[in-house]
Amino acid sequence: MNQQNVTEGKDDMSGRPNILFVMTDQQRSDTIGALGNRAIRTPVLDSLVASGAAFSNCYTPSPVCVAARSAAITGVPPHLNGCASNNASPLGLRSVMEVLQDGGYQTHGIAKMHFNPQVDAMWGFDSRDISEEGARAPNSRNDFHDYLSENGFGHVLEPQGMRSEMYYIPQPSQLPARHHHSAWVADRAINFLARRDRARPFFLWTSFIKPHPPFEAPSPWNKLYRAADMLPPHRPEGYKRLLSYWNHNQNRYKYRDKGYDEMLFRTIKAMYYACISFIDFNLGRILEALGDELDNTLIVFTSDHGEMLGDYGSVGKRTMLNPAVKAPMIVRAPGAVAAGARVERPVSLLDLFPTFAATAGVDEAAPSREGQNLIEIAAGASSREVVFSQFSEGRAGLYMAAGQDLKYIYSAADQKEWLIDLQLDPQETKDWSGNPRYAGRLRSMRRRLIERFERDGYDKAVSAGEWREYEAPTFPQAGGDDGLLFQDPPHLTTLLRELGPGYFPD
Repeated sequence: MNQQNVTEGKDDMSGRPNILFVMTDQQRSDTIGALGNRAIRTPVLDSLVASGAAFSNCYTPSPVCVAARSAAITGVPPHLNGCASNNASPLGLRSVMEVLQDGGYQTHGIAKMHFNPQVDAMWGFDSRDISEEGARAPNSRNDFHDYLSENGFGHVLEPQGMRSEMYYIPQPSQLPARHHHSAWVADRAINFLARRDRARPFFLWTSFIKPHPPFEAPSPWNKLYRAADMLPPHRPEGYKRLLSYWNHNQNRYKYRDKGYDEMLFRTIKAMYYACISFIDFNLGRILEALGDELDNTLIVFTSDHGEMLGDYGSVGKRTMLNPAVKAPMIVRAPGAVAAGARVERPVSLLDLFPTFAATAGVDEAAPSREGQNLIEIAAGASSREVVFSQFSEGRAGLYMAAGQDLKYIYSAADQKEWLIDLQLDPQETKDWSGNPRYAGRLRSMRRRLIERFERDGYDKAVSAGEWREYEAPTFPQAGGDDGLLFQDPPHLTTLLRELGPGYFPD
């Protein structure tokens, strides 16, 4: 692929590059061997880093699944597309798949798209292999579940791991490696590449649900890393001062607010790394299947957001600390992106839409002023200074502006702001907002974020040039068990009643 191919007209379909978009779920930005993680083994991702550009400051538009994907798909940030949490996807907006489809691309999606609540929506896909996370649900379409039933695993109710109380308990996969979800995703991608319409370029979105919890990997991958070899979580002195309402909230409903067990978290990390290495292996299978199309294919690898993994005494996402709000971003475009490039300028998943549209040679206005072409950013043709992120809104809104040097965070629920010096304190150990030497820089970052919302008329966050004040949301009383999350199979009660008299409480 070269820059001439990228900009060729629509009529010459044969010369236009394919697009392979690979997205994992909940993968931290610091989980790639070639980018500095000495503990993890990711030879395929390392090869992409060597042959493409790695963006070291990629931030998600929202550190939660549905909102992050909605922003990436539409190119419109959460405060404008209406999806700032795991609420309804903005299916009425034009998706990048529709743009490419109209431009002549064959579009196919595999596995988790997280279109909510219409999980089988096409939204610009010509075809889909559908598989969403969670337990089996009677009479719902899930191609992966159908595949398991056809191969003798219909009895496995939670094939991607047991949830509820077990959500953050590392566990062995209930499936052998050849039938695991990560292998199935690669199988479907390879199948698509074998049968696709070769008269058209393709857009293939290959979506791995892992390393999203539950943390489970098949044998022998689940023994690739051992807890004793993992570093303990990052818990800097005074780390609790960096936590927001949402850290405490999700620690509660994910069963992780009753005390700290270092070895448990090291075991979690070992299984989390195993999930990533198994994805890496299966990604290698997909790249091999590209064959001689490899260099005529734009390859983008990223994730929707990260995972706390016990850092700052927290699990999950829904926070603007780096383990959750940053994501890996690798772009391989031979002839258009220098091999081995490292890009420090901040980027966002909002940049995917304009990148894909430009690669396809589609002449369509960008859906948001905030998105930019990643290939141009890698070439140094960007003066962007900050990117933004948001989770939730109103009285529970959490907002961020981040550049190369500073990160500003505001939480409406806490009525509190934080300023982090990313150059002096890249490990994010301190809040510098109360330091007089940072007063001017604090005002500048706060103003950037408030003016962004004012410009777009987003009054759920701001009012008269200041943060809008709300009554703080309620939170379960410390020490209780209210607020815990249950994500059981919808027909679990029926299954338990069938155990026989005396076992299921009436």
